[in-house]
Amino acid sequence: MKEHTIDAKGKKLGRLATEVATLLQGKNDPSYQPNKVGDTKVVLKNIKDIEISGDKANQKVYYKHAGKLGHLKKKRYSDVFENDPEWIIRHAVRLMLPKNRLRKERLRNLIIEENGQEK
Repeated sequence: MKEHTIDAKGKKLGRLATEVATLLQGKNDPSYQPNKVGDTKVVLKNIKDIEISGDKANQKVYYKHAGKLGHLKKKRYSDVFENDPEWIIRHAVRLMLPKNRLRKERLRNLIIEENGQEK
């Protein structure tokens, strides 16, 4: 089992998520197989210091729908990041992984540490 440690300080959210998704799939490994999970764990540190470009902190919105008419919930990036920065990173990486049966297993190999402790 290989382990990659990435310091998120000063990195852009999208570029970091792309890098993590590539590592979780094992695409950088010569023995890459698209139908296998991959044997790579990715450890992220300093996620509170992640950057986004422009005014996305106020403009980027996450939507959630309960299924009934008028039940569309909206949350701004800044509010979500303040409460749960780990969710934002997991969400970005999840959307960059292929939409198949292996996505959940690959996401289990993503470890996010805050202040040197695994969360």
